[in-house]
Amino acid sequence: MTISQTILEDMKTAMRAKDSLTLNVVRNLKSSIKYAAIEKLGAEGELPDPDVITVIRKEIKKRQDSIASYESANRADLADTEKAEMAVLEKYLPAAMSQDEIVKLVEDAIAETGAASKKDMGKVMKLVQDRAAGRADGKTISSEVSKRLP
Repeated sequence: MTISQTILEDMKTAMRAKDSLTLNVVRNLKSSIKYAAIEKLGAEGELPDPDVITVIRKEIKKRQDSIASYESANRADLADTEKAEMAVLEKYLPAAMSQDEIVKLVEDAIAETGAASKKDMGKVMKLVQDRAAGRADGKTISSEVSKRLP
């Protein structure tokens, strides 16, 4: 079952259970996925799972930014809502890689590309992100690559 199919099933389940939080989050996610599919493939296109994961990560990033804004404005109620929405979104992501796995992946990519300085960071980042396949967030990968390139 693809992630899109899982999202559709979860939307139906949330409707039946009258779970408004999950239903709203999943509807918005489904809409974002459809917009991305139209942009990339046209009206009848359907995104493959790696692209769906990218959309989910963007939605999570939006929630993280909102949480930071709400917390700085002392609006804990709104921050809590965003955190709950983020928890719903995170269940659609594949299991995250451990720090050790990320370090190994970065070191292998640096050796494979022959990267010697920060100028080569783009090549390493692209390779690591392709191999991580959505299981590691770009910020974490970027910091690991930065640590290892002079």
